[in-house]
Amino acid sequence: MGKTVITGSLNVGQPGLSTYNTATVGVVGDGFMASGLTIQNTAGPDAHQAVAFRSDSDLSVIQNCEFIGNQDTLYAHSLRQFYKSCTIQGNVDFIFGNSASIFQDCNILVRPRQLKPEKGENNAITAHGRTDPAQSTGFVFQNCLINGTEEYMSLYYSKPKVHKNFLGRPWKEYSRTVFIHCNLEALVSAPGWMPWSGDFALKTLYYGEFENSGVGAKSSERVGWSSQIPAQHVFSYSVENFIQGDEWIPSSRSADEPPKMLDRKTKIVKLD
Repeated sequence: MGKTVITGSLNVGQPGLSTYNTATVGVVGDGFMASGLTIQNTAGPDAHQAVAFRSDSDLSVIQNCEFIGNQDTLYAHSLRQFYKSCTIQGNVDFIFGNSASIFQDCNILVRPRQLKPEKGENNAITAHGRTDPAQSTGFVFQNCLINGTEEYMSLYYSKPKVHKNFLGRPWKEYSRTVFIHCNLEALVSAPGWMPWSGDFALKTLYYGEFENSGVGAKSSERVGWSSQIPAQHVFSYSVENFIQGDEWIPSSRSADEPPKMLDRKTKIVKLD
């Protein structure tokens, strides 16, 4: 990360470009794997939608990669995806799409937004786009850090009341996102989640949290349409159950060692 950088600056402000087609890197082949890369979109905080990485790759594994953008940094568009030990930076809806994706041991960092960020903003980290309750899609964050970049946190602490950050908002009617055993730092606003428009999707989404820590993890002031996940349901969001990862996430161990796909006590994939 930081040494090998793939960069672009396409954005929806350019004629004929949709959000989908702004991606610096777009992947469609199944079984895509990446490690040790930085992928960025440098369109700027005033350029609106500008994707750094877009994936439609089923059974994809992305490890030790960094994604940098502003609005719509990472477009986890569809199918099953696994992100391990990655860093994702952005501000508006910067992890979005309708995939079944697990983000494990990742750093999720808010960057300054707008040309005059000191004025304040409302940022949503995620915008999941599930359109039907029968779809097995959703975003699962396990053991992740939710924080801001150093530049953003200096802005935040200078005037905390105007810099508001939320775990997600419902892009589509059945949006589903959960945070499990994550460290939610001070920048996460007390309500936790924000609406998209009026009461759209508030009765059909599922936004859940389980045993998170940090100043931003207090559940007492969370919006009434989010949930604290019952302990007996947490395993539904494991790598094994949610994306069937024990069947396809490879181990990096040598060929003469037995594969270790999943630690069944903690339900966390081990990639050495």
